[in-house]
Amino acid sequence: MLVALAVGLLIGVDRERRKGEGGARGYAGLRTFALAGLIGGGVGLLGQPLLTAVAGLMIGAAVLTGYLLGERRDPGLTTEVAFFATFLLGVIAANRPVLAGEAGVVVAALLAWRTPLHHLVRESLSEQELLDGLSFAIAALVVLPLLPDRAVDPWGLINPFLFWRPVVVLMGLSALGYVALRLAGARYGLLVAGLAGGLISSTATIAAMAGRARGDARLVPSAAAGGVASMLSSLAYLCALVAAARPQLMIILAVPMAAGGLGILVYSALLARRSVGALEERVDPGRAFNLKVALTFVVLVTLFTMLARGLDLWLGEAGILAGAALTGLVDAHAAAVSMGALALSGAASDRAAATGVLLGLSTNMLVKAPTAFVLGGRAYGVRVSLGAAVLLAGLWAGAVLQGGGFGL
Repeated sequence: MLVALAVGLLIGVDRERRKGEGGARGYAGLRTFALAGLIGGGVGLLGQPLLTAVAGLMIGAAVLTGYLLGERRDPGLTTEVAFFATFLLGVIAANRPVLAGEAGVVVAALLAWRTPLHHLVRESLSEQELLDGLSFAIAALVVLPLLPDRAVDPWGLINPFLFWRPVVVLMGLSALGYVALRLAGARYGLLVAGLAGGLISSTATIAAMAGRARGDARLVPSAAAGGVASMLSSLAYLCALVAAARPQLMIILAVPMAAGGLGILVYSALLARRSVGALEERVDPGRAFNLKVALTFVVLVTLFTMLARGLDLWLGEAGILAGAALTGLVDAHAAAVSMGALALSGAASDRAAATGVLLGLSTNMLVKAPTAFVLGGRAYGVRVSLGAAVLLAGLWAGAVLQGGGFGL
């Protein structure tokens, strides 16, 4: 009952502020909404369907009467719908108080954010952005759940669910870059989006930034800075995974990871500094995502997966390092975690596992470079490939400096 009352009061606060004063004021305010919540909570506790139905009809009749007798200069139904929602949430509170409280907060927020929401939909949100948002929702919530999560070919390579999921991730990352570009401008927006995207997938982020670079040549430096920055955040994430799987392994890798991370940090900062100036920060952000770029990215990932599988079948069990290199073609994080697990179980020494992590990172760069060139063009591809080279040079130079830990 306290939750039902709280929901009514919370929603009623907004309605009280908006109902106005005098003879033209709205019919329902703080007290009326609180009572509606209590009525819903009471019939919900009694648990008698007939009584609940009668109470619901009475609430509906009150809503209809208020609508017919109220001031009709505003033809909206917000107060009427909110009034019935308050009663319904009161009923739900009898058995699911937490759910009712959460839903009540959401309803109150929707009512309180009326002005910014209207401004967003009517002025800030374009029709193309709405269509792109719906396209993303269809790809993520309709197409993806319907795809079979199993291999559909005799070789066990083509899993529709696993191959469509990167499309959804890439669309989401591209949309993240679009929002960052609009909010923070071309100089820093894509850099921030790249850092965030690298925690999900550096390769997908590079592909998403490639779409930005392809769409507007002025954005090539900023997009490249974002793509390179994604390598930095992805490297940090990989270090966290390795430390969690095998802390001793991370001790061996400390110098190579620090050298590679420092190099890519400096390079991405230089790219960001040379990106578009203040006059060009008002460039058109374009589309939220490019479906053609997303599909091309999936084709590239499929080809690399098939290549890795073919090499695996050809070489057989050629060793842990070959396996790490093959896994790195698809996912450097997976290669690093597998190396940590092997070292933890004793199947591989820490030195061999550390070398395997570096090999996985190295082969993963072989995916990023062609992805950047194919999807983003020559200018973008050169910048990103140079970033990958800087990262690899730092990693292996660090390994040479470490020396004894790798047996080099």
